[in-house]
Amino acid sequence: MSLTEKHRPSFASQIPSRLGSCLSWLFVAMLILMPAELMAQDKTNPKTEAVKPADDKHPLAELFSGYKYLSEDVRAIQDSDIANPGMAWYTLGEQLWNKPGGTQKKACADCHNEAKASMRGVAARYPVYDRLGKKMVNMEQRINQCREKFMKAEPLAAESDELVGLSIYVRGKSRGIPVKPRIEGPARESFDKGAAYFNQRRGQMNLSCANCHDQSFGKKVRATVLSQGQSNGFPVYSLEQEKPVILHRRFIMCNNLVRANPRPIGDETYVNLELYLAWRGEGLQIETPAVRY
Repeated sequence: MSLTEKHRPSFASQIPSRLGSCLSWLFVAMLILMPAELMAQDKTNPKTEAVKPADDKHPLAELFSGYKYLSEDVRAIQDSDIANPGMAWYTLGEQLWNKPGGTQKKACADCHNEAKASMRGVAARYPVYDRLGKKMVNMEQRINQCREKFMKAEPLAAESDELVGLSIYVRGKSRGIPVKPRIEGPARESFDKGAAYFNQRRGQMNLSCANCHDQSFGKKVRATVLSQGQSNGFPVYSLEQEKPVILHRRFIMCNNLVRANPRPIGDETYVNLELYLAWRGEGLQIETPAVRY
């Protein structure tokens, strides 16, 4: 049984009733079990505050995490490691980090030791330029590279619980650290291509990413409030999908919404876009695993 199946019946469908009848125990549990760094956010929450772009050429005057556009109920779910459903994948990732695999019978921990120290801040830099492969790679691709090269293990499927779990676990070790990618040098070409794709109109709707997330954020589309489309919380636990959603799946979903042909997960175009979004959200804190609608 997959982790997704374990979350049936629908978590999203139970939010109103569960929050209505269980707010008292949830509040007590959060106070007792919530990490100290989260409890300190009772009055000023950096996830809702504006961040000034580091680059004067940035298309946005202020940066906001998608967290800003959540209801208080959903924010509470994200902020509690007990209530956040994405933490189930974090726990799976932690187990896999220490589990030997492949013909070499090696675990991630054999090379990187304790992730708490070795992975702290790593996710804030991704995607990165891989000098051996001479291309940009994102976190999921790097994990599979390590599996194949050092563990002599088969790569994990793009949206498998195992790869998503490892990605959430590694990114979770940078939670609270500001995003700061490197876009100069060999990464510059990828960045420029990502920026061009972000601003390119496509599909039958003839819309670009910028039309929604640069020009219309904060506005409602039916019942949904458009965010700035920041990537600092991915993979996110989607209440609608009842499972974590990786960033490239989100790209595919957006392409489908504007009736454009999507690219496959892991496509170079999407990695370029991922790098551009990281620059576009530079300074926002990593929230993985974030919770979104």
